[in-house]
Amino acid sequence: MESCDVITPPADDPRTFGRIAAANALSDIYAMGGRPLTAMNLVFFPACSLAPDILREILEGGQEAIDEAGCCLMGGHTVEDAELKYGLSVTGTVHPQEILRNSTACPGDHLLLTKPLGSGILATAVKGEMATEAQEAEAARWMSLLNRRAAELMLRHNPTACTDVTGFGLIGHACEMALGAGVTIRFHLDRIPLMAGLAGLVADGMVPAGCYRNRDCYHSRLHVAGTINADQLLPLFDPQTSGGLLISFAPDDAARYLDDAAQQGIFACVVGEVHSRTGYPVGVV
Repeated sequence: MESCDVITPPADDPRTFGRIAAANALSDIYAMGGRPLTAMNLVFFPACSLAPDILREILEGGQEAIDEAGCCLMGGHTVEDAELKYGLSVTGTVHPQEILRNSTACPGDHLLLTKPLGSGILATAVKGEMATEAQEAEAARWMSLLNRRAAELMLRHNPTACTDVTGFGLIGHACEMALGAGVTIRFHLDRIPLMAGLAGLVADGMVPAGCYRNRDCYHSRLHVAGTINADQLLPLFDPQTSGGLLISFAPDDAARYLDDAAQQGIFACVVGEVHSRTGYPVGVV
């Protein structure tokens, strides 16, 4: 039998890692108006460098999110690998005539966002030991939060389109919405919610490489008001892990959603609106 030196990283929280990964995987189902039914664990684990208890805690964290979603874990696959990876393959159900797409927003719609931005920047700051305990806790709380309640409320208020904000950042996913629908999406910078202390972390250089890649990819499709500087835009390109939903509603439906969300303790705010197509897919003012 091969001998392994087992290392347990004291600063990491495997259970939270597992829950965040599961919440991220479940989000795609919610973004399409569906209900998760079954999930399978997908695990790549460095058995010679991490203790088996870490894997147990990761799976327990994932199971916690799966249970909260009302989903059934059907099994999984585990592979020994040099780098730890964990996620889910999720299957859900939705009526064919009730599928929500990211390409059907209409001019005049209001755009709502159901989580603040900043998880990628905060995760980079945590790895660089530049984040406070409060900032780390805030990022973990938002990433651990399922989009279930926001999505269930959404379905009662006639959404016209929806996507979840993940690896392409707010601008990237908004570009997909705008190009698919043939519209222009305009964001109001002062309405976009950010996690605490984000501006200071950006100024300190705590910006993930994926944020710059998103900026390089989508900047040519973006029209920006002249008073907005480059650092102010970076959180909008920030790749999110388990980000919120970006939903378009007719104005009256958006108002009703916001009222009900406030009563039920669901975070949501208007961040922009949809316009007939101009010369660019996305604008920030």
